[in-house]
Amino acid sequence: MTQFDQARDQALSDIAAAGDVEALERLRVALLGKKGSISEMMRALGGMAPDERREHGQRLNVLKDVVAGALESRRTALEDAALDARLARERIDVTLPARPESEGCIHPISQTMDEVIAIFAEMGFAVAEGPDIEDDFHNFTALNFPPGHPARQMHDTFFLPERADGTRLVMRTHTSPVQVRTMLTQKPPIRIVAPGRTYRCDSDMTHTPMFHQVEGLVIDKTTHMGHLKGCLIEFVKTYFEVDRLPVRFRPSFFPFTEPSAEMDIGCSRGKDSLKIGDGADWLEILGCGMVHPNVLANCGIDAEDYQGFAFGLGLERIAMLKYGIPDLRTFFEADLRWLRHYGFAALDVPSLAGGLAR
Repeated sequence: MTQFDQARDQALSDIAAAGDVEALERLRVALLGKKGSISEMMRALGGMAPDERREHGQRLNVLKDVVAGALESRRTALEDAALDARLARERIDVTLPARPESEGCIHPISQTMDEVIAIFAEMGFAVAEGPDIEDDFHNFTALNFPPGHPARQMHDTFFLPERADGTRLVMRTHTSPVQVRTMLTQKPPIRIVAPGRTYRCDSDMTHTPMFHQVEGLVIDKTTHMGHLKGCLIEFVKTYFEVDRLPVRFRPSFFPFTEPSAEMDIGCSRGKDSLKIGDGADWLEILGCGMVHPNVLANCGIDAEDYQGFAFGLGLERIAMLKYGIPDLRTFFEADLRWLRHYGFAALDVPSLAGGLAR
């Protein structure tokens, strides 16, 4: 047996005996490293005669390739075995009870929606829901949007592919279609809030393509603007839990209400802070107004006998203000650290008796 055969057999035996990746790496250095045994044999070629050097060089190259292949094969086997052992060691029995540290949290949007519903439920409002995908009539026409209104254009609205009759469905741009569906199916008096997802083509720190709104609607024979203002003033004071909260209503325009107004609440602004309550500044919080007679007529309600008011606000916006969340986009990033910081315990059910945000 030649020295090459002996070196090969000894190397293959040592490689097979390596018990882990670290031991195998030490063996690789001992064989093929700069001062390894096979490397020393390669350096010895320089003192040989040309013919002898050619023969020994060829055999050393074969030896080197065999050893390198055996090292790589053994490394793969050891790494696979280590991974199998780790998977077996870290296996979780999903039939066991949940670990205390894995307890879930209520998302701030879900909590805020429950808070808003709890407040309006105390005022006698019922909850109404509708589909996220709407047709043009429910999303625009019934709400008195003229044919050329900017909200109908592609830059604001997600349109679905054209149908056989040439019409296109849309992702609802507000929850107002729920008001339309309610008026078409129920006779007055009506008193509802409509929470849900809405969709618009917009994305930055204060806008996302999908967001949440809650809108309210009251229809009867005696409701007037004073009722609207009283309802909303009571809502913002209760939601923000501030007794002394300045409020003002500014004239505005919405196709579906007349007169229309935007509601501001008082606040004070610091360099890096904003505080709701008495202060020198104002913050716009929602839009509202008396339901336009055209909307009542489109829904089959006689505007000579009935009138009412409507309002709408963004849930993310009021959640950010109440809980000090600076960036709207973080609501949708699915970061568990963020949720553990801003989330709510599962049993923190909002109520006016027990507190909205416990």
